[in-house]
Amino acid sequence: MKEIKDEQVTSISKAKTLEDIADFWDTHSLADHWDETHEVAFEVRMQRKCSVTLTPEIYEKIESRAREQGVLPEILVNLWLAERLQANE
Repeated sequence: MKEIKDEQVTSISKAKTLEDIADFWDTHSLADHWDETHEVAFEVRMQRKCSVTLTPEIYEKIESRAREQGVLPEILVNLWLAERLQANE
């Protein structure tokens, strides 16, 4: 169970761990606590993603292999490409 930094408790749930926060919000509605909230601003930094077009036949083979390994096709392709690029360095 991951503790929240500096023994903080969250303002609404009074939880001390991420698991406790999740448990609280699994059984409570934000609508019941809306007046206790405040506006915040934050920045999201997303990594750029690129698409590669594959033939349906190749994708089916990748999808099958990924299923066998219990991963998403995108993860399998990224692993294969990383291995290939590292081998060629």
